[in-house]
Amino acid sequence: MNRNHRPNLVSAALLGLAAIATPPLAKDALAKASGQKDWGMLQVHYRTANISGREIFYREAGDPRSPTIILLHGFPSSSHMYRDLIPILSDKFHVIAPDYVGFGQSDAPLASEFSYTFDNLTAHVTGLIDQLGLASYVLYMQDYGGPVGFRIATARPSQVKGLVIQNANAYLEGVGEAPMQVFLPLWEKRDAASEAAARTFLKAETTKFQYTFGAKNPEAISPDAWTLDQALLDRPGTDAYQIDLLENYKTNVAAYEAWHAAFRANRPKTLIIWGENDPFFIPAGAEAFKKDLPDARLVWLDGGHFALEENAPLVGDEIKSMFAGR
Repeated sequence: MNRNHRPNLVSAALLGLAAIATPPLAKDALAKASGQKDWGMLQVHYRTANISGREIFYREAGDPRSPTIILLHGFPSSSHMYRDLIPILSDKFHVIAPDYVGFGQSDAPLASEFSYTFDNLTAHVTGLIDQLGLASYVLYMQDYGGPVGFRIATARPSQVKGLVIQNANAYLEGVGEAPMQVFLPLWEKRDAASEAAARTFLKAETTKFQYTFGAKNPEAISPDAWTLDQALLDRPGTDAYQIDLLENYKTNVAAYEAWHAAFRANRPKTLIIWGENDPFFIPAGAEAFKKDLPDARLVWLDGGHFALEENAPLVGDEIKSMFAGR
């Protein structure tokens, strides 16, 4: 036999064995054997939807027939902050994680082209909810996710089947001293001086600080997170609309009493998960929810503002235990 033919024969033989060893339904069989759903359901998909003329990016995973959980990100992050949690939840939930207008992979028009307010951010999230036909869901909220999610929960109480609150404020006692020193002057009078102070929240060292301060093990926090956030913050024109949102945050504080009334009236099943070392949204903010949601479960995490970076498995277990009947 010609030696030059041997590699082809060997390759053909190996391919034949592979075909025998791996039947067409092998993935389905493995999924069933491990108690998981179809592998395609567990895969994360990266999609966009046109909402009121803006392209909104979102991550989606899980079986659409399962209970839906919507993950609402904080500042200055995006749905990227849920990259570890989504696969953990997708065996029990239909997971949707959008990027707001101006954040992540969604459209980011200039401040002169779009009015950056929390009402408008919320309108685009509810537009996505409606376009996807979601009529029942749990809301997970972190930081800016709170003002977006609490607006939705107040306006659509019959659709919201539960709240997961992670370092997201609805009470003034939860705002730390450092952000208060920046926010109050900006809310009282927006001028060159108050804007200059607010711009410290857009600096690279602040972005890194938000991820690493209070972390149980800072070396376990991937630098990819704050590097991506900062790259998006540094896009031309982004600073202007981010300052607009920091100023507009005062509308959230003005809505606190209405949100508290909605908590008392609707009594949603609530899980509070809080990085107890957060210098921005301090532990008193977590405890304050119990005044209006006395049945809420409060879980402390050894972490900071972005406590999910180190605690995704624990958080996933807590969510499943409360909302997936585990």
